[in-house]
Amino acid sequence: MYMDSQKRSEPRAAHLMRVRGLAEIEFLIKESEVLTGQAGRIFVISGADKLTYRVRWHPMVIEVERLDSTGAVIDTQHLPPHDFATHSVVEALMAGQLYTAPVQTRH
Repeated sequence: MYMDSQKRSEPRAAHLMRVRGLAEIEFLIKESEVLTGQAGRIFVISGADKLTYRVRWHPMVIEVERLDSTGAVIDTQHLPPHDFATHSVVEALMAGQLYTAPVQTRH
């Protein structure tokens, strides 16, 4: 029974993968930038609202954009790394609710 309720709390889209650690966020962003040539990576917080963020990792600041359902930017925050650690994206990560799609490349 616990397993069934756990499955229901995860995003329905099978193509999303769970982010498992803070260091993985930076890696996933850089991976996406290298493979796609576009800055940042999209992350989804599972839950009723399915909040979506684009995160860009810069040496001195992390840019976090809150996106609406069409992908338009609602809000942008520029955070030093120590402040990013308390952002809702990281809180979702710690709760096991942060997901991202695998990078799609064209061959």
